[in-house]
Amino acid sequence: MTGDETVALQSAFRTAMAGVCTPVSVITSVADGRPHGTTVSAFTSLSMSPPMVLVSLDAGSDLLALVRRTGTFGVNVLGVGQAGLALRFARKGADGFDDVTWSEQGGAARLAGSAAWVGCRVARIHDGGDHLVVLGDVLTVASSDLDPLTYHARTFGTHLPQPPATAS
Repeated sequence: MTGDETVALQSAFRTAMAGVCTPVSVITSVADGRPHGTTVSAFTSLSMSPPMVLVSLDAGSDLLALVRRTGTFGVNVLGVGQAGLALRFARKGADGFDDVTWSEQGGAARLAGSAAWVGCRVARIHDGGDHLVVLGDVLTVASSDLDPLTYHARTFGTHLPQPPATAS
């Protein structure tokens, strides 16, 4: 594939992925009593038996280095109304935890008001191009009645249920 073809494929892929609705989550870890976190859209459940999740972190991210070091991470699935937190934790170098209520749970920072919380121990890490795929064994879970924050077409939103389909 030529350089121009690669660039065209990457652009088309980026556009196609913008059309896929994803949950917005902040992945966290705590080291030396200090919380660290980053916003991701690549998070999903992986297995029910045993309970496992999958998250994708930039290969050069400080959080990935910390997750490797501590062996733990948390997944804060953000709720509707938390788009500001998503943007805050998406910025590099910013301390997203300024004025944010959180508690340490199992070596990770649990953000107050999230739609769901999943605390994990790193099971394996796999190469995934410019990102690494972190598989986590689920150690603790909590959920709320909040609707989750989603990302679609480069905007934040949430899921709207459709009426049941009727037979034709």
